[in-house]
Amino acid sequence: MAERIVVGMSGGVDSSVAAALLVEQGGDVVGVTLRVWPWSEPAEPTKRFGSCCGTDSSDDARHVARALGIPYYLLNIEREFDHAVVGPFADAYRRGETPVPCLACNSELKFGSLLRRARAWEAAAVATGHYARVTRDAATGRYLLLRAVDPRKDQTDFLWPLTQTQLAAARFPVGDLTKDEVRAHARRLGLVTADKPESQEICFVPDDDYRGFLRRREPGVFRPGPIVDRQGRVLGMHGGVAGYTIGQKKGLGLAVGRSLYVVDLDPERATVVVGGSADLERDRLVARAVNFISCSPPSAAMRVEAKIRHSHAPAPATVRMVDADTAEVVFDEPQRAIAPGQSVVWYRGECVVGGGVIAR
Repeated sequence: MAERIVVGMSGGVDSSVAAALLVEQGGDVVGVTLRVWPWSEPAEPTKRFGSCCGTDSSDDARHVARALGIPYYLLNIEREFDHAVVGPFADAYRRGETPVPCLACNSELKFGSLLRRARAWEAAAVATGHYARVTRDAATGRYLLLRAVDPRKDQTDFLWPLTQTQLAAARFPVGDLTKDEVRAHARRLGLVTADKPESQEICFVPDDDYRGFLRRREPGVFRPGPIVDRQGRVLGMHGGVAGYTIGQKKGLGLAVGRSLYVVDLDPERATVVVGGSADLERDRLVARAVNFISCSPPSAAMRVEAKIRHSHAPAPATVRMVDADTAEVVFDEPQRAIAPGQSVVWYRGECVVGGGVIAR
């Protein structure tokens, strides 16, 4: 009997091809789109592409499911999404952090609530269009998360919180393909998503304006205060710590005759601290909510390559447990603009060792 797999279909080409590949492999495939936010359509048609929160996306996913001959369902999980993703997103900015909402969406929803629903439908797994791979270590029995074949598209840094149970039930069919191969496969099948543009914005934030979104939802996070230098001298004023992130250079509104960057945020005092480029360099960080995938939390210091944001090239470092939930990462060379709220992910070659949320 064919393995039943529920595919999270966002309306993009990656999840469309993920579903197609599983059908071609003989799977019993069910397509599902998670409606995570009230539908809204930008007035400008070109801005509608890529959003997972509009009718265009669900229509495209439905068309693909019909072309593949698989059942398709639209699930409204707005309340779950608000609780698991949007609320913590706003809370992080209140704490002066720069959050990654995809982490909670993947661990709490796609491989959380959707996986629980899938099991109720007698499905063995949930598949998505993420560029990543999962395998099992025959020696240890652990499930391993591996980088995608296409390094440009690798998304393992959004999946590090997944548990062994979740990885056992995760399928990433496009992880062995390049983006060009994915699009070519979609064109061969005549899928409506074959040439659909990619979207890089936060799915629930219209026009990628997170400040405007936060002002409407949590206006209290924008408490005006001073912009100061490292010595505490006031250089200007700001409209709210939530509008800034570590490493930011543009939009400071300061005329001091030299380049300045945000080097620290103090939400309790509503203070933005700025400094020179060299002030952004740090050789260590502390991570919370840590999760180890390839091994149990190490009792001794472990050598890894650590990545501090999606666009960052992993750098040689040592990770050491502080307590059951916290780890310290010390880099061989200082790294630039380490931002609390972002992920730090540990690799050994193509294997994800684990990761955590940067606390400081």
